[in-house]
Amino acid sequence: MIPAAFDYVAPSTVDEAVRALADAGEDAKIIAGGQSLLPVLRMRLAAPTMLVDLGKIAELRGVRDDGDHLVIGAMTTHHDVLRDPLVAEHAALLAKATETVADPQVRHRGTFGGAIAHADPAGDLLAPVLALDAELVVSGTGGRRTIAAPEYFQDLFTTSMRPDEILVEVRVPKHTGWRAHYEKFNRVAQAWSMVAVAVTARTEGETIAEARVALTNMGSTPLRCRGVEDALVGRQATADAIRAAAEHAAEGTSPPVDGNADADYRKHLATVLTGRAVSAVLTA
Repeated sequence: MIPAAFDYVAPSTVDEAVRALADAGEDAKIIAGGQSLLPVLRMRLAAPTMLVDLGKIAELRGVRDDGDHLVIGAMTTHHDVLRDPLVAEHAALLAKATETVADPQVRHRGTFGGAIAHADPAGDLLAPVLALDAELVVSGTGGRRTIAAPEYFQDLFTTSMRPDEILVEVRVPKHTGWRAHYEKFNRVAQAWSMVAVAVTARTEGETIAEARVALTNMGSTPLRCRGVEDALVGRQATADAIRAAAEHAAEGTSPPVDGNADADYRKHLATVLTGRAVSAVLTA
C-alpha cells in the first residue's frame, strides 16, 4: 500500500527537531532508521500529518566515554554499536544482544535509540538496557531530563516520554570485566524473540559477586529477574546453583499469548533459556 500524505522536515539540530515536533502537534511522528515506522506507514496503520526526520542531526550519533558511563547517541546504528570497542569493553551485553537483531541490512539502517523508543517488548535491546541499569536522556520544550530504564518503559509500545520529547542518548554504566550472554529463541532466523534472556555477571574467584538478568517478551515491558539475581549472588558458579536460580525466571511475568506460543510455554522457555544464558556466562 501507499502511505497517506504527510509533510516532512529534516532538522539539523535537536532544538530544531523539538520545535518541529511541538509545532506539528500530536499527529507528528519521529523517524530514525525507519525499520519499524515505514512498514506501519505503508499499511496505513499510522497516518501522521508530519514526519520529523532525525537523520541529519550529527550530535545524535556515536559512542563516547563519560567517566563511569558510556553515552550512546540515539541515532547510532546497530552496526556501529556492535562494532564499537568501548561497547565491547564496557557493555558487552549490548554487543551480544545487538548481534541478534534482524540481519546486517537492518542493522546498518536501524538505530539504537529508535529500537528503544519503539518500546516493543519483543525487541532485543530493551532487556539489556534494563539489565545494565541504563538511563535515557530525552529533550523536549521543557529542556532535557534523564529517565531510569524501569521508569522509561511503561507498557506495550509505550514509554514515559511526552509528546514533544525526543530520545537523544542512552547512558550506560560501565560493566568493565563483566561477562555477558544473550540467549534468544525464535522460530526462524532474524525474527523477533519469542523469548530471550539477557545476562551479565561479575565473579570473584569461584563466587558470583554480582548478576543482572532481564527478560525479553515475557510481559508488556522488559522485565528484570530479581529472583534469579538474588539466587545467584554469593553462590559458587556450579551447575546446581545455576539450575536452582533459573527456576525463578518466570516469577512475576505475564507473557503474551499469540500464534507462536501460549503463556505456559513461554514460562517454560524463560526458565530453560535463563539456565542456558547464565551457564554460558559463568562457565565459559
